[in-house]
Amino acid sequence: MVRRYITHIAVLLILILTVLYLTGCCFLPRKAQYTREKRLMVVTAYDAGPKSCGWKRKYGCIGPPVYAYGPHKGERKKVGITADGTKTKKGTIAADTRYYPFGTKMYVPGYGWGEVHDVGSAIKGKNRIDVFFSDHDDALDWGRKKLKVTILKPR
Repeated sequence: MVRRYITHIAVLLILILTVLYLTGCCFLPRKAQYTREKRLMVVTAYDAGPKSCGWKRKYGCIGPPVYAYGPHKGERKKVGITADGTKTKKGTIAADTRYYPFGTKMYVPGYGWGEVHDVGSAIKGKNRIDVFFSDHDDALDWGRKKLKVTILKPR
C-alpha cells in the first residue's frame, strides 16, 4: 500500500516538473529569444496609398495598380501587402533588413509596439524606420520624428 502511494506521488511530481519545464517557470529560466537595444532613430510614417508606396493605376484612374518606378516599373503591384507577404496593419514597420530582419520587434514612443515586415526605397541604414498608418492624413500628421526606439532583435 505504501509502495503504491510513493509511486503515485513520484509520477505526479515528474508530471508537474515536466509541465513547468515545457511552459516555463521562474525556477527554470529560459534563454532569451531577443536581444534588447535602444537607439535614437528617425521615424517617418507611410500608408498603403500610391504616394507612399510608389504605385499608380495602369490606365489613369482605372485598371490594376502597377509599380510607378524602380526595377519593377509597370509590373502589377499588390497593394497593402508587405515585402514579407503579410497584410499591412497598425504595427507594421518598414526597416533596412540588413540591420533589422523581418520579425524584429520595436517600441516606438507615441506609436506603440510594432514588428518589421516591410522595406522601403528610402529606408536605409540602422537609424531609420517607417511606421504604418491606415490613413494618409494620419501618416502626414506623424511627420518626421527623432525618437529613442527600443529594439528586440530575434537571436
